[in-house]
Amino acid sequence: MKKLAIAAALLCASAAQAAPLFSDNFNTDPYSLNTPSFAGGWSATSGTVDVIGVGTPYDLVGGADGHYIDLDGSTSQAALFANSVTLTAGQTYTLTFDLAGNHRGYSTDSVSVNFGSSSQVITRDSGDAFTTYMLSYTATSTGLASFSFHNAGGDNVGALLDNVSVTAAVPEPETYAMLVAGLGLLGFMARRRRQG
Repeated sequence: MKKLAIAAALLCASAAQAAPLFSDNFNTDPYSLNTPSFAGGWSATSGTVDVIGVGTPYDLVGGADGHYIDLDGSTSQAALFANSVTLTAGQTYTLTFDLAGNHRGYSTDSVSVNFGSSSQVITRDSGDAFTTYMLSYTATSTGLASFSFHNAGGDNVGALLDNVSVTAAVPEPETYAMLVAGLGLLGFMARRRRQG
């Protein structure tokens, strides 16, 4: 019984500390306007994005840490900025990302965010600081699922993107309680069999 309780505790601890399936803060990407390739495997199609930030001529957000993406590039054509990750059918995943306004005094920016079949549109005013957003998706099949960001407009001034990650949803505490209770019941039944 004691071994079962220890195993349940270890299982809970390892699941609660699950590492992201994907994570990119763009700090390994060098400064570049109209960036053609990315260390994190991103694609920029039908337009461009820029890698800007701390240590570049375009450090637009005070207090930002490292590089980030200007989603409207410098060609008056905002790219579809996309990546993908392998998911397991039936599992729920969360796309987490930081999004800021353009910080150049231009009007608001609207960004379409897609993750699998989930989507949302986020509007950011020019001076808005980086804010963390989340979008969840339950995989309908096992395999690659894409996630993407597309800034509406084409004025060379886009919303700013940083700290993108995809993680598997951690089960609720009630799930752990049921698991521990079930393991405890199995241990109790095993003990009764040995005594009987």
